[in-house]
Amino acid sequence: MNQVQEVNNASVPVCKDMNDLQALTGSELYCSPWVEVDQQRIDRFAEATGDFQWIHVNPERAAEESAFGGTIAHGFLTLSLLGKHYEDFLPTLVPFCDVGLNYGLNRVRFMQPVRSGSRVRSRFVLSEVTSESGGVQMVFNATVELEGQTKPACVAESIVRRQLRDGGVQ
Repeated sequence: MNQVQEVNNASVPVCKDMNDLQALTGSELYCSPWVEVDQQRIDRFAEATGDFQWIHVNPERAAEESAFGGTIAHGFLTLSLLGKHYEDFLPTLVPFCDVGLNYGLNRVRFMQPVRSGSRVRSRFVLSEVTSESGGVQMVFNATVELEGQTKPACVAESIVRRQLRDGGVQ
């Protein structure tokens, strides 16, 4: 690994090959900028998924009846922000790769609710790298933090795959 590149005010290592990437196992590779989870974002997620539970989309009822004093984001909305954050840094981290795919999740826990108007950010620690046919598989321990809180909103063991450019072999 010869260089580091700035991505959203974070230093991201630039790997030239699989050996560089494997050397980063155990390292935090990216911390995203803060993202606001406002009611509009929550409502758009409800529309996209069809999940209109009142705790998410009815601010008046949630203010009166919920233990949270207002609406909260869907857990899967919080989790889905990982995809955007991956695309912020993975192209820089592994420029020898091209398209990326979410391969799955081994473990996900929603540790506390994300109230409407909160800000979250994601941290990614690389825990495993393996070579796959025509690509690379990376396992990350991802943590979604809530601004001003010590307890995270979500922790997940997330698996992503990236295809090698031009079907090359690493």
